[in-house]
Amino acid sequence: MTDRGNELGTFLRAHRAALRPDDVDLPGGTGMRRTPGLRREEVATLAGVSVDYYTRLERGRERQPSPSVVDALAGALRLRRDEHRHLRDLVSRRPAPAELSHRVRPGVHRLLEALRPNPAYVVGPTNDLLAANPSGLHLLAGIEAWPVQRRNIVRYVFLHPAARRLYVDWDQLAPGVVAHLRAVAGEFAHTPEFVHLVGELTLNSAEFAGLWQRYEVDAHTNGDKRFHHPTVGRLTLGYEAMRLDGTDGQRLIAYHAAPGTPDHAAAELLDADVTRAA
Repeated sequence: MTDRGNELGTFLRAHRAALRPDDVDLPGGTGMRRTPGLRREEVATLAGVSVDYYTRLERGRERQPSPSVVDALAGALRLRRDEHRHLRDLVSRRPAPAELSHRVRPGVHRLLEALRPNPAYVVGPTNDLLAANPSGLHLLAGIEAWPVQRRNIVRYVFLHPAARRLYVDWDQLAPGVVAHLRAVAGEFAHTPEFVHLVGELTLNSAEFAGLWQRYEVDAHTNGDKRFHHPTVGRLTLGYEAMRLDGTDGQRLIAYHAAPGTPDHAAAELLDADVTRAA
């Protein structure tokens, strides 16, 4: 589960453990290291802070490093852009709402309808499925059989038996799904939804638990996904993920394919199949 009391320390330890001396142009030394990755004193030296100060950061005794120290730590730990942003969020964490709103604005529902036949849906910050157009719901094969309150994209990827068949590149997709959940942890880790989801998945999926411990962060917002759908067969769709301002971290996920292509025809079949079934 997530360390609710010291998320900053958990992040620093995970990224320190993931680096080797030669990754940061340090001599490896001789003999076996007692712990994997860099030592605390090595990170402190690279960041230009005292070992005592860095140790207090990892142990949660210091939680408000200055912006310059945050940037120095990001350089020392070779953080990517999303990871650097996440570190800043952990330091300047805004209080999350005590209860996340699951209400989707009427205008967003109209957008979902207007995007047909392209699959589209709205998710909350922890990837709860809040609304979808017909092809968006049907794209996630089998999720409609789950009760509404259990419909969550991360839960689907790791716990639904259809997911590994649906996603052609499941092994590459799964780490990205966890990395995105980590990306929202700085803002929403203390919400009941987040704590319950991470606890459930850690207990029920060894693969999720292993990926969660790696603490990779990636707020991916676009790309391509390959599907092997039980109704329409193989299709590849691009996607765009757009945060909806004025909400508790809701995002609109819209898939797309160029008109006239087999992938667009498959999306039309998805939409038509659901329309006939409705």
